[in-house]
Amino acid sequence: MMIRELLAQRFRDAFAAAQAQGALPPGAPADEIIERPQKPEHGDFACTIAMKAARTLRLPPIKIAQAVVPLVDKGAEIQDMDIVPPGFINVRLSPAWLQGHVEAIRAEGERFGHVASGAGRRVQVEFVSVNPTGPIHVGHARGAVLGSALANIMAAAGYDVTREYYVNDAGTQMQLFYRSLYARYLQALGRQAEMPQDGYRGQYVVEFCQELAKEMGTRLADMPEEQGLAEIGRIGLERMLAAIRTDLEAVRVTFDVWFSERSLFADGTYEKSMELLKQGGYLVNRDGALWFESTRLGDDRDSVMVRRTGAPTYFASDAAYHYNKLCVRKFDRVVDIWGADHQGHVNRVKAVAEALGADPSKLTVIIGQMVALKRGGEAVRASKRTGELVTLRELVEEVGQDACRFFFLARSPEAQMEFDLDLAVKQSQDNPVYYLQYGHARIAGILRNAAERGLRHDDGDVALLTAPEELDLIRKLLSLPELVEAMAQRLEPHHLPHYALELATAFHLFYDRCRVISEDEALTKARLKLVDAARIGMAQCLRLMGMATPDRM
Repeated sequence: MMIRELLAQRFRDAFAAAQAQGALPPGAPADEIIERPQKPEHGDFACTIAMKAARTLRLPPIKIAQAVVPLVDKGAEIQDMDIVPPGFINVRLSPAWLQGHVEAIRAEGERFGHVASGAGRRVQVEFVSVNPTGPIHVGHARGAVLGSALANIMAAAGYDVTREYYVNDAGTQMQLFYRSLYARYLQALGRQAEMPQDGYRGQYVVEFCQELAKEMGTRLADMPEEQGLAEIGRIGLERMLAAIRTDLEAVRVTFDVWFSERSLFADGTYEKSMELLKQGGYLVNRDGALWFESTRLGDDRDSVMVRRTGAPTYFASDAAYHYNKLCVRKFDRVVDIWGADHQGHVNRVKAVAEALGADPSKLTVIIGQMVALKRGGEAVRASKRTGELVTLRELVEEVGQDACRFFFLARSPEAQMEFDLDLAVKQSQDNPVYYLQYGHARIAGILRNAAERGLRHDDGDVALLTAPEELDLIRKLLSLPELVEAMAQRLEPHHLPHYALELATAFHLFYDRCRVISEDEALTKARLKLVDAARIGMAQCLRLMGMATPDRM
């Protein structure tokens, strides 16, 4: 049990004891009664049980607090408590209890920060899922990092996580992409070919088809057109997916499942989902098109499922896909991470999930807002090489994978963000990425120096860690498991970079004010244990963010 939960239980027990003694009238306390004070000088935690029970019990909060505090079991954890008007109960943890957790952190090692609140529940995090018609660009990268870090955090919180990329390999956009490839391939061979209207005109298409012409010669052009088109489409899809996979791996983003949209039509899932909607009376024919009446389920407008041509819309595939996730594979929770242009799509997907018999509360959609690149105070709108959108690959080449991950993760997804390219490559404490990784490298250097001197610290006495900076560092380390649990529950991984910076600051302050290796052998050993615990905590933060843990810089 984490300290927050333990304190909550102690105060609930004391509240019940006060009622049993007649000091308080009947009435249940609130669920959430423990929080962290905004100011550290107010204590480690604050209990709000008196404030939240005042209306129910019809008593002033201060009187409730005065009845509860004497009955709280302090145990080994609580040093003291004080009541602050109008009824807050501030709690300070015992230094001995804090010191003992240095040993606990070292014993947990790489498992430190992990919690069991997920209890093995199956969660699917679906992210990126860009149409395989072009390279990953900066706008997609934000969702990629967000989804990757969220999956790491949820796994650390005890969930069984599946990381999934939905490959939109069916529909009109793919056919348009294939025809664009075919036209550019013929042009690369010196033949006349007209690009389709609204075709894919990026430089990457031209370069791909020039390479393909060198590799294949006229073989594809000599086939009957439909056969050549199908073959170039197959090659184009295969290679585009390989390029997307490579670009994502460059920022340490990987997937457990690459789910094909076409498989929904091949295995009957699409037909099954449409039949269920028809049986539920949710489909209606209007002017030759088939509509889903999502307004019956609270949406603001109905949506076309099948066009007059008989071709299913993207939304129809999406309905079948979510039926597969929620009703076939039966994930306990599904998290979709979409770009800002999909904001209006959320309500209708939840509506169709409900119409298909799924629990819409199991589906959460996170919308990531736009990203603006900045260099030298000026907006960067295009690639230097092509004059088109800046790709993820170009960004990684310029600033590195760790800077990409940190900066994309450091803002909540609903906030628009500026990515400062100059700051991301700056090797100073102004750059938070450098500051964090320098902290880890400094820790590694201290431990390496101790080992080279033959200083062993396994028998160090942590009771000697009494300086305020030492205890503050332990406090900050101990809040990591609590943070992991909260981030997983609320789907808010953007808190992790800020916590990591606070942890690094706490370590640097300790290091600057408390000499680790000194002539006091006993104190040296104790402080080396604390440094080792800090190494574990810092490394865990960096791993959860998907960043490297350098030992030297």
